[in-house]
Amino acid sequence: MATEEVDARFADLDAWSLTSAMEAMWEGQLAAVAAIGHALPAITAATEAAKAALGDRGRIVYIGAGTSGRVAVQDGAELTPTFAWPKERVRFIVAGGDSAFVTSIEGAEDDVDDAVMQINAAQLTPHDVVIAVAASGTTPFTVAALQQAGAFGAVTIGVANNPGTALLASAKFPILIETGRELIAGSTRMKAGTAQKVVLNLISSGIMLRLGRVYRGMMVNMQPTNAKLKRRAEAMVAQIAHCDPSHAACSLEQAEGDIKTASLLALGVGRADAETVLKNCDGNLRRVFAELAKDRHWPPKGTAARKQGGAVES
Repeated sequence: MATEEVDARFADLDAWSLTSAMEAMWEGQLAAVAAIGHALPAITAATEAAKAALGDRGRIVYIGAGTSGRVAVQDGAELTPTFAWPKERVRFIVAGGDSAFVTSIEGAEDDVDDAVMQINAAQLTPHDVVIAVAASGTTPFTVAALQQAGAFGAVTIGVANNPGTALLASAKFPILIETGRELIAGSTRMKAGTAQKVVLNLISSGIMLRLGRVYRGMMVNMQPTNAKLKRRAEAMVAQIAHCDPSHAACSLEQAEGDIKTASLLALGVGRADAETVLKNCDGNLRRVFAELAKDRHWPPKGTAARKQGGAVES
């Protein structure tokens, strides 16, 4: 496997000047990101399938061991604060359990029985999306977990950095990122890990885009749980409704922190109507505005948008 081989170009890396070594490692990171380009069609197909399966109850389940497991956890842990993805709808199946999040438990990656047990305990359904990550593509724990997940009918996505491997063969949606040899042989936290993080970013962010949790480049499902996020939420409402900050803040308070509802309130929509149209449009604000645009009485007279002389863009 390329990720385990010594690259002759860097055999004397430890004897180089630190400046030269830093340049080489940086270039390796750039090459790792560039390698993702060839896999974009596969990444897109996996993301579309994930969105279609999740519905209103499916979970995103991350599987991994060692470095790959920790990269996966990092991606999944950001879904709730960024997109208000329910905590109960994200799960981590990692070799060695929760303690492996911060401590290396290398022997756990061979524990096939634990992998099967964790998957069975998750009680997967066809609405669940399982993303398994392994640089080698052969990690026993990760391969066994993905195979077991497939038996439950879940959407299975495999991300690996070596071709022709068991993980890719076991996934309904295989994603190969050929990052090649590492500058430090076998240290897949470098090129392979960087590529994995980017791929997971693309998949999870793409899912949230398709589920309507992003509007005009803004994370409109975010929960304003601290002062910084409250200011960000107020700015979003002001931008969407074309109103002044004080009106946005008042609307956000009335909506109990819900940015989408607050935006509609700021535009003069009643609370009940706002909640109804959001529900009917699955919370997709772009669809909401498209529906409201069909109403010849929209926007209501005297709305913040009209007072500001602005127009709501859908």
